[in-house]
Amino acid sequence: MAETRVVDEWVKKAEEDYQFAASVLEDSPFYTQICFHFHQAAEKFLKAFIVARDLEFQQIYDLLVLLKLCSAVEPGFSEIQDDCKFLNRFYIDTRYPVHWPTNYTKEEALKAKRAGEKGPIVL
Repeated sequence: MAETRVVDEWVKKAEEDYQFAASVLEDSPFYTQICFHFHQAAEKFLKAFIVARDLEFQQIYDLLVLLKLCSAVEPGFSEIQDDCKFLNRFYIDTRYPVHWPTNYTKEEALKAKRAGEKGPIVL
């Protein structure tokens, strides 16, 4: 089993990303960046579980791959597959120039927030 301190660090970083995005959602027009932080929170919550369970840690950002690792030891993770699929698109789209529309709306950011709320629950 991993050191509690290390797992706590992952959870703290996940909570910081989530709380930051949630705190600016109502007053900021930067929905693309907000969605990115909700993705980051979900990624870090999944990685916290991976670290806690001493699973194979990979430096990847694909939530569905991380979810598959978690689901192998805790089938309950399958309940958040749709949320991970939704959040997954915000990694590439929000970080790099792409040749498709990436103007996310407040409604999408709110949906990302709801999807990200489930992160702490699975831990």
